Amino acid sequence: MVFFSIAFLIYVLAAAIVYFLVPKNYRWCVLLVASYVFYWLNSRLLVLVLLATTLVTFLIGRWIDSENAKGKAELAAREGLTGKEKKALKEALKKRTRRILVLGIVLDLGTLLFLKYFNFFGENINWLLGLFHAPGVVPVLNLLLPLGISFYTLQAIAYMTDIYRGKGAADKNPFKFMLFMSFFPQIVQGPIARHKQLAGQLYEGHEFDYRRVTFGLQLILWGFFKKLVIADRLIAPVAAIFDNVGKYHGLMVFLGAAMYGLQVYADFSGGMDIARGVAQIFGIDLELNFKQPYFAFSIEDFWRRWHITLGSFMRDYVFYPLSLSKGFANLSRKSRKLLGSFVGKRLPSFLAMFIVYILVGFWHGAEWQFIFYGLYNGFFIMAGILLGGVYNKLREKLGIGANTFTWKLFQILRTFVLVSMGRYFSRADSLYTALRMFKRTFQQIRDVSFLTNGSLLRIGLTNAEWWLLLFAIMLLLFVDYTHEKGIRIRESIARQGLIFRWAIYLGIIVVILVFGVYGPGYSAASFIYEKF
Repeated sequence: MVFFSIAFLIYVLAAAIVYFLVPKNYRWCVLLVASYVFYWLNSRLLVLVLLATTLVTFLIGRWIDSENAKGKAELAAREGLTGKEKKALKEALKKRTRRILVLGIVLDLGTLLFLKYFNFFGENINWLLGLFHAPGVVPVLNLLLPLGISFYTLQAIAYMTDIYRGKGAADKNPFKFMLFMSFFPQIVQGPIARHKQLAGQLYEGHEFDYRRVTFGLQLILWGFFKKLVIADRLIAPVAAIFDNVGKYHGLMVFLGAAMYGLQVYADFSGGMDIARGVAQIFGIDLELNFKQPYFAFSIEDFWRRWHITLGSFMRDYVFYPLSLSKGFANLSRKSRKLLGSFVGKRLPSFLAMFIVYILVGFWHGAEWQFIFYGLYNGFFIMAGILLGGVYNKLREKLGIGANTFTWKLFQILRTFVLVSMGRYFSRADSLYTALRMFKRTFQQIRDVSFLTNGSLLRIGLTNAEWWLLLFAIMLLLFVDYTHEKGIRIRESIARQGLIFRWAIYLGIIVVILVFGVYGPGYSAASFIYEKF
């Protein structure tokens, strides 16, 4: 049952009717049943993996909470302790809870690593053995990847870590916690929720609110438009270029990467809109995962706007723990002595940042090109930080103001080019293909004959479809631009009269039905991030 099907909309409608009919105190039960039925319909017996991760995370959370309570009670009972003795007692408690946390992370993350990355590591081990003419020893397993495992695993790790840090209490009801881990609108591809932000909303029974329901339906329709009219229509031309690398060169190769970036954006953000819209019908606000990324002024700014919940997870649970650790503090002192204050001061944070982006790349897929995708982004972020002063001095010498339209447009276009070229790594079928595409991009780069001889219009789509696609992308960017300027279109539509408002809704439905990519002989593409 895919998000963008009529069956899914009927399922949501049925769940919403039951949700608002049952007593308020039991409405969370409706969401729990709806979530597990949805997961079963999509994954069958792989629901057992979700259940196992949920059980481990729940028990670890309770265990850490129990140890924290014992530690506080022990401190309270021993009032005559000196400051040094109290510190030693707190350190002993921290070590105990840290061991429990590590156990939970190893169990949850180990499941993800085994199912998603076992074959990757096995193939590379066998390749290394082959260099020494030794036979491969690691078998290739036919493993199935549970729906949303990368998302709910990170959510579980954040939950356990927050309890360990004292930023939240563990759930006492295992069934309510099952709902937190499986809420069906977000289980497919996030957003990655924090327990403090989401759990209370899930457990509280919400009243029917016409305004919230209509806002939710607006988001769902917009998500359908992005997915069916833009993302799935871009599949054909993107595949034509990426699957025939030797056929294209110059700007045509870059165009394929740029189109793939727009495809991923429409696909992923469209899925997020559907997820947030469905949740909003039930009175639940999921976190925003995109904030106009194609209006970013740098690669660093782009990643603050793109997949926001993954970025915040990496910042809070990887970057800060690494950069603030004792080992990195020692590295900082030594690097300042060897490299000077400017570079030495930044080296530890750059190292932590590179580790983060390697993990981000590897999170996207178990292939070498994804690791290089992370390194590519990390390199340009580092370069932007180091060369920021140089850019500003050059801009000032040229007499260009920092807030001028020309400079901002240049920054946006520069970021778009760099982000798009990074897509070679995330879309190509191998690292070799990605590097080959980089090379071919700069071959015959001045050849723009595809703009005049009509060859572009013969790649995967008809002329009419190209014009429709161009219009749809411009509409998407226009909506993003209005949001960037602080204009909220949903609120503006809600203020209109009933007839005009519903005319807009019906118009979007008609556009999706007429121009959406589906029908006889067409197999609707799954969400790209379902595989991550």
